[in-house]
Amino acid sequence: MTIRHFLNLDQIAAQDLEHIIGQAIAWKQAGRDSHAELCQGLSLATLFDTPSIRTRISFNLAAQQLGMHIVDLDAKVMHFAQGKETLADTARMFNGFVDVLMYRTNSVQKFTELIEQLTVPLINGLSDMSHPCQIMADLMTVQERLGHLQGLCVLWVGDYNNVARSWAHAAAAFGFTLRIASPDAYALSRAEAKALAARGADIVRFRDPFAAAQDVDVINTDVWVSMGNSNPEARTVTLEPYQVNESLMCKAAEHAIFLHCLPANRGQEVTNAVLDGTQSAVWQQAKNRLHVQKAILAWCLERL
Repeated sequence: MTIRHFLNLDQIAAQDLEHIIGQAIAWKQAGRDSHAELCQGLSLATLFDTPSIRTRISFNLAAQQLGMHIVDLDAKVMHFAQGKETLADTARMFNGFVDVLMYRTNSVQKFTELIEQLTVPLINGLSDMSHPCQIMADLMTVQERLGHLQGLCVLWVGDYNNVARSWAHAAAAFGFTLRIASPDAYALSRAEAKALAARGADIVRFRDPFAAAQDVDVINTDVWVSMGNSNPEARTVTLEPYQVNESLMCKAAEHAIFLHCLPANRGQEVTNAVLDGTQSAVWQQAKNRLHVQKAILAWCLERL
């Protein structure tokens, strides 16, 4: 029997990703009573190595609204974090208690250790290499705002980080162009760009964010320092020209929207005028975490 893990968008069939987003939109429109008992009696464990607000709230409420039991865990108090138990043995423990595990960690290697022993689905709530659940909510938001995904032009501005990588995976699955405007120090590597192109991703690299923003449908960014990045002062200086401000948004198409996975450092990677402006979809984007999390859980548990 194949276990439906949700680890990276490039490991899941495009039609499944489309189905998850379509179901999330349908459930949002229908209201929570339409699926209140879909996963009745099943259980979700959420495990956090790194701090979270949106991931914790959205998964806990998503599971609750599907009729599931929730066990919310802080990795720091787990035996594996204290060197008293291996992560593999912790995985064996989870097999006996829960039906699905959501893990948010700063080390993608831990997913490999868990999967070797898990007999229940594992969901990537974030790692240092990707953030697939976030991008599913982002794509849902774009679908709602612009009506479609295929053929759009999306711009990522700033550091090519874990969130940007999941956007690159999504470009191949959903058929949109992804422009990435980054300084050389924090850019998508040529080797990774070649690998993404081989998977069908239409990705164009830029140094100049203003040239990259011309007529795009979506502008997206993230904080400049996260996931334990070193040399925060140097990163900030290098990334200053990549701030999303009113001048940059003016280069985009008139209907363009702005996205940010939050939390945002106002006045750093994005100005207040953009974050709070009429083109900003960040609050809708954040709320959509709840709806897409429900659909991801249902897909992993084969209830879709």
